[in-house]
Parts: sequence; C-alpha cells; structure tokens
Amino acid sequence: MVQAQFYYRDKNAPKPDGNRIGTCILIECDGKLLLEHRRDSDTWAIIGGGLKIGERLAEGVIREAYEETGIELEEEQLEVYRIYDDPSRIASYPDGNIWRILTVVYRMELPELPEMVCSKESRKLQFFTKAELREVKIAATHIPIVKDYLRE
Repeated sequence: MVQAQFYYRDKNAPKPDGNRIGTCILIECDGKLLLEHRRDSDTWAIIGGGLKIGERLAEGVIREAYEETGIELEEEQLEVYRIYDDPSRIASYPDGNIWRILTVVYRMELPELPEMVCSKESRKLQFFTKAELREVKIAATHIPIVKDYLRE
C-alpha cells in the first residue's frame, strides 16, 4: 500500500499541485497533548484535516475532532493558537494529490480525560507529555507546530 508522505523543509519534496487549507487542534488534558497514530503514514499527528468547500475554519476543526476522536467540541472552547504557512509544508497522498499545506491551529483544554473513538484513519489515540512528544515520530508537516508547543 502506498503511504502518505509529509515534508517540511525537505529539498526532495515533490512539487505541489495546489494549496490546501487545513485546521488542527491542540487538545490538552492534564498537561498532555492528544495525538493520533495515522494509518496512512505510520506517524503521529495532531487532530485535524482539510477544510471542506463552504466550511468555516472553526466548523472544520470541530468536525475533524469529532470524526477522528468522537470528542464533541463547541466553538466557544476554541482558541486560535497560530497559523502555519511555510510553503515547504507539503503532503503527498496515495490518491496522487500533492498539496502545499496552510494550517490554522486551534487550542483547547479538556477538564477531564474524555471517552474517545478511534476513526478508520487512525491506529490509536493517545495523550502525551512534553517529554514523550520528543520521542515519537511526528508527521513532518506537524513538526513546526509540535516544536512551538514544546517551547512553551
């Protein structure tokens, strides 16, 4: 099976066919960050995905969080964290699409560990301490986000 490939500041990255706007969310609980272990690339990633046509950014991240984890979020819980627009953030998917990724990142804190449901896109959902985050293989397009998160 062909896997998704993610690139960040990689001179060997393929040339993108276009731009893709995405959203992701730093979901924290008890000082830990939630990640998904992706099936399509065998890497860990922040919860999120591509925006649908006609969808607002907050709607997209709420939808993605629910689809990937079963966690229901409200817009009032969301705080804009940062925008990542480095043109070297590129994703190549098994369907042949190659996108330059622009990501709006949100952040929110859960008061307690939620019940979660792993989607078909994920192998596992897990909360990580900052020390543990330094040891896992992060999808390349999420590396700058995780690095910023770790600097806090």
